[in-house]
Amino acid sequence: MIRLRNVHKTFRVRAGYKTIARGVNMDFPKGKCVALLGRNGAGKSSLMNMLAGSMQPDRGTILIDGSVSWPVGFQGSFHNDLTGSQNTRFLARVYGVDTDELVDFVQDFAELGKHFHQPLRTYSSGMRSRLGFGVSMGIHFDIYLVDEVTAVGDAAFKEKSMELFLNRMEQSSSIFVSHSMSAVREICDVAVVLENGRMRYFRDVDEGIAQHEHNMFRKRKPG
Repeated sequence: MIRLRNVHKTFRVRAGYKTIARGVNMDFPKGKCVALLGRNGAGKSSLMNMLAGSMQPDRGTILIDGSVSWPVGFQGSFHNDLTGSQNTRFLARVYGVDTDELVDFVQDFAELGKHFHQPLRTYSSGMRSRLGFGVSMGIHFDIYLVDEVTAVGDAAFKEKSMELFLNRMEQSSSIFVSHSMSAVREICDVAVVLENGRMRYFRDVDEGIAQHEHNMFRKRKPG
């Protein structure tokens, strides 16, 4: 369970200030996959970073019951001069899981071949994404923060990634960001729409998508 209580967050931008959370109060239910919808620039990534603990709100409280992943697909915890294997071992130690088991899992899942033992600075963006997704899914979290799981790799790898993600969701909760509404409909149980620093909760995913699409076609209010 994640609870947001009176959460405020504002950034200084070139044109002045941009607010992505205006006194937000929201409960993300346990055992559900929640679609987080919002137009580009609405603040989805910033919200995910606040939930992960890598960014703090200006005011308010975020209460989390259980372990939370870093945003899946974000490789900020990786070191460019370490190999994929070394980065995996480092994160295994940080999160207190068996290093050899995680390395074996990621090596098999990410399909990086010899690159798994080469420095991350030699990786393409796709290879980094595969490594990041593999490490994230190889560690058990109560709540997964997932950004565009359907964008990882080729068609076969996307299918494999989705199958693994759905398997993890049998025992965990997630907050899921995607530009693919078909993926949202397939995966998510409920939806939250972020717009102009406000959040609306929808028990019906299709209603949430309809509101999101309505927001996409209307003029954005200034920050």
